[in-house]
Amino acid sequence: MQGIAKTLVFLGILLICAGAVIMLAQNIPFLGRLPGDFCIRRKQFTVYFPLATSLLLSLFVSLLFWIFSRR
Repeated sequence: MQGIAKTLVFLGILLICAGAVIMLAQNIPFLGRLPGDFCIRRKQFTVYFPLATSLLLSLFVSLLFWIFSRR
């Protein structure tokens, strides 16, 4: 039972961190407007596909994991 409690606490902290990152990401001026981020606007709908932003964030997270895994 104690293992489940630790897992729930860890997931809660992870969700709080993810929410903080999402809130702070709005203040980064270039994020979501990089060359390679596709936005298709029509009369009835808009499709937004942030390909370049996704690649940049994936590279950053991979770099963080690589740095922390070396220790």
